[in-house]
Amino acid sequence: MNLDFTAEEESFRATVREFLRDNLPTVLSEKVRTGKRLTKQDMEQWHAILNRRGWLANHWPVEHGGTGWTFAQSYIFDLECALAHAPRIIPFGLSMLGPVLIKFGSEEQKAYWLPRILDGTDWWCQGYSEPGAGSDLASLKTSAVRGRDAGGDHYIVNGQKTWTTLGQHADKIFCLVRTSNEGKKQEGISFLLIDMATPGVEIRPITLLDGEQEVNEVFFTDVRVPIENLVGEENKGWTYAKYLLTYERTNIAGVGASMAAFDHLRHIVAAQIKNGRPLAENPFFTARMAKLEIDLENMKTTNLRVLAAAGHGVAPVAESSMLKIRGTEIRQEITSLTRRALGSYAHPFVSEALDEDFNGTPVGPSYAAPVAADYFNNRKLSIFGGSNEVQREIITKAILEL
Repeated sequence: MNLDFTAEEESFRATVREFLRDNLPTVLSEKVRTGKRLTKQDMEQWHAILNRRGWLANHWPVEHGGTGWTFAQSYIFDLECALAHAPRIIPFGLSMLGPVLIKFGSEEQKAYWLPRILDGTDWWCQGYSEPGAGSDLASLKTSAVRGRDAGGDHYIVNGQKTWTTLGQHADKIFCLVRTSNEGKKQEGISFLLIDMATPGVEIRPITLLDGEQEVNEVFFTDVRVPIENLVGEENKGWTYAKYLLTYERTNIAGVGASMAAFDHLRHIVAAQIKNGRPLAENPFFTARMAKLEIDLENMKTTNLRVLAAAGHGVAPVAESSMLKIRGTEIRQEITSLTRRALGSYAHPFVSEALDEDFNGTPVGPSYAAPVAADYFNNRKLSIFGGSNEVQREIITKAILEL
């Protein structure tokens, strides 16, 4: 395939850059660039800005509020947003649930839920993983028992979900639940939409090493869910889950974010002094940088190939797993080299330094504050979304048929 952008695509790139220059709030881009904490309001502000421009759901069909962009335009947009240090769009409603509803949801579900995703009425989180059912997701035990009362047909949900990212902000959760114990365990799973304000839903924070509440546990005790909130067919949820995960794994590759992080690393390496000389002149360190840049360029090419195939209606399977593996490994290597480049300045962790109103004295360069937290937090990248070991098994089965 031709990896050079056309004149029209380069013109589109210029339009995107102009939009970002005029509409991306400086305070948001600076918080992203310097690794400061983003608030819920920060994330909602950027969501609303893109929605007003009509650029939020660039991968949705036009009839549902999408842009009608080509794969190349979507790639350019995501890349330029990352390089401009725009906040990451929260993916759960937009990039995970939205595509599932568009492909498998009823007309009533699409008409009701999709506009609410776009305008920010609902903040969705993902209810997949459970204790004992992470990478082996088919072993999930959260149950949904069908019943009927004066209020109509419904499910009663009991169980627990874990590692629920940003669940503390969410008012809705899409869940995989077990509706049958017969046959293969994948065949008894259904896909439910649950209002988190329903009696019986409890959220408990999981505090991470850096003191942040990024993930949560969600408990369901006799939670009543209307039958209308079943997506697709009962016991077909595994099909919908796999479809969603192809989007999640491709997005986890984070080409644009990796390019922005690598560019930041280059600036650090040029500024850091080791033995009286810039670290950029150290042959051992620059050799690792060169290998990393080659890997990043290769991933960019693979990502373009997958996007091109998706643009022609080919759903990525092994390819999305490849991107998930290499993308997460590259992100981890970038944070590892950044931490090494800062040496002793990467050891301390001053949590307050990541707050917007911090006016204390930083330890070392200002860009050192988030480095240790980023490094340790990104250890998770090779685990969530389906561990890299599981992704290698998917590739083996899909390509080698083993």
